[in-house]
Amino acid sequence: MWQWFTHYSIWFLGAATFLLALLLFCRGRLSVLLTKSLPAGKKPLTGKMLPVIFWLKTGLLLMVIAISIVAVVLSEEGVMGNITLEGIQAWLLESGMPVLLIIIIALLFYRVVALAIPKLVERYLQIRAKGRCSKLWYHNRAQTLSSVLTATIGGFVALIVLFMLLSELGINIAPLLAGAGVLGVAIGFGAQSLIKDFLSGLFILIEDHYNKGDVVEVAGHVGTVEEINLRRTVLRDLDGIVHSIPNGEISTSSNYTRDWARVKLDVPVAYGEDLDKVFEVLNRVGKELATDKVFGPKIKTPPQVLRVQNFGDSGIDIRVLGDVKPIEQWSVTGELRRRVKIAFDQEGIEIPWPHVKLYFGQEKGSKPVTICPNCLTPASKDNQYCSKCGNELAKGKPEQST
Repeated sequence: MWQWFTHYSIWFLGAATFLLALLLFCRGRLSVLLTKSLPAGKKPLTGKMLPVIFWLKTGLLLMVIAISIVAVVLSEEGVMGNITLEGIQAWLLESGMPVLLIIIIALLFYRVVALAIPKLVERYLQIRAKGRCSKLWYHNRAQTLSSVLTATIGGFVALIVLFMLLSELGINIAPLLAGAGVLGVAIGFGAQSLIKDFLSGLFILIEDHYNKGDVVEVAGHVGTVEEINLRRTVLRDLDGIVHSIPNGEISTSSNYTRDWARVKLDVPVAYGEDLDKVFEVLNRVGKELATDKVFGPKIKTPPQVLRVQNFGDSGIDIRVLGDVKPIEQWSVTGELRRRVKIAFDQEGIEIPWPHVKLYFGQEKGSKPVTICPNCLTPASKDNQYCSKCGNELAKGKPEQST
């Protein structure tokens, strides 16, 4: 059995290493998928058992890797008959240790960068803004810049480490660099839209058009920014639909949650109402909303009457304005509508709706008509019964309108 395992040990080593990397990389996704597929009653027990199962599998794979390494070292054939204990020691001293050192230094450097960049970005934003911007802007801006800078530096570190490893393993990287230069020129000519996306994304980040978490309108879509990088912007709209928009297609961006927002509400009232009384009620409702325990902290200036906005078909539109904190304008506007309706009902102020007046006229010289009291269908005065419902028509003066 040991001889058979020793003969195929290199394959066991490769398979176990691959499965361990796959398990570590896909751990989170596998846990989510497994949790969603189970009934609700078994989810708490599964949540406790998953870490135990994960570490058992990890330990088993590490054991297989260790035994496989021992088998490869002790085998007479080895990999292509060339792996010996002396050969492994020589490779570890000449190339293995430098390769391992490069990987460890790169991982430590990336870890330090990932931890330091958010703090440096927050410090930079505090110095730049000096308290002039909202806390939401601080949070969104810091999160956006940190993620983009960390991903960009991580890509450069991975590329440098790759070339260093190839050079350490004895592979000449000069042809690769020359080929990469030629490939870059070819991509530059053939993928101009991609370059446009990266340049547009760079200016969006530098000029601070919007950040992760902002509600914006770009390329005809309105939604919350879930992700932004140099190539694309990802929005999720109110219906839950995710829109992935290349930055090169964004010519105009509208930010609904930058620093502060505004409540703008047009309240219709009937033409017969006393406008001074209406103004007083609306201003009172705005002040009461600004002192509310729940909505008060969201409001910067209480909603107040601005002016008579329009003479509409059914009533007079009165515009109410107020400043609120970012992303709070929709919740405050909804609560303001509710309180205005309650206050108008208490004060007897009418909120109008469209009225239609029907007129059943007659041409000059035509016979008079009468209206059926049952179905309101016009009929000639000479008819005794309605032609539609059969109801007996009342005798008397013909009706011409209603």
